[in-house]
Amino acid sequence: MLLEIIATTADEAVTASLHGADRVELISAFDQGGLSPNEDTIVAVVEALKRLEQSNSTPFPKTTPIHVMVRPHSQSFVYDEADLRDMIAYMGKARRLGIHAFVLGCLRPDGEIDTGALERLLEAAGDLPITFHRAFDEIADQEDALSTLMKYLQIKWLLTSGGKPSVIDAVDQIIRLNDQSYGHAITIMPGSGLTVASLPAFLAATKSQAVHLGTGVRNGGVTAPIDGALVRTARQILDQIR
Repeated sequence: MLLEIIATTADEAVTASLHGADRVELISAFDQGGLSPNEDTIVAVVEALKRLEQSNSTPFPKTTPIHVMVRPHSQSFVYDEADLRDMIAYMGKARRLGIHAFVLGCLRPDGEIDTGALERLLEAAGDLPITFHRAFDEIADQEDALSTLMKYLQIKWLLTSGGKPSVIDAVDQIIRLNDQSYGHAITIMPGSGLTVASLPAFLAATKSQAVHLGTGVRNGGVTAPIDGALVRTARQILDQIR
């Protein structure tokens, strides 16, 4: 079962990896829901995780993929031509720095998926896989939107809170999305509001195969550092469910 942890720095990425995260979602501006990290941060995280992989100091020896947020501002998920050009240029630079995947999403002014913009971003990603992020949670008809996303095999994960501020309040919707995606290339990855304490009951109810934790592994909200003990406990919970 996949455990994704939000990281904002190289130190946080290392902490997440050391304690059992399968991968990190690298962002900036956690307090704005996550924006694109700058180039220096990407370089620092790539180098730190490579050093960790080459060392013998971790009980989880592995490559820890870095999934980079592509979100130029927090005004909305509607992007104009200038935004899209910036996003495409940013993705080219990030690819050259050695990241493993992108996290993105784009909507039309009417609140539906902007497939034209999405296809341009998928092309910019090259052969790297994609997570469609919580722009999805602003869409009224999530089942229809998921059907649209499933047409794009490059989109491997959907990060969603089921349309609620906290995914804990969207158990039934996550079950529906899991059922709809079964047998397809896309995996539903619940996030927002999950805590280590809530994981066992949530996973038992939804049968989800991936989870995304941010403040749930921090003691003190978005400004607090990752608590390795919480990551380790989450890892143990997920391993017990396998």
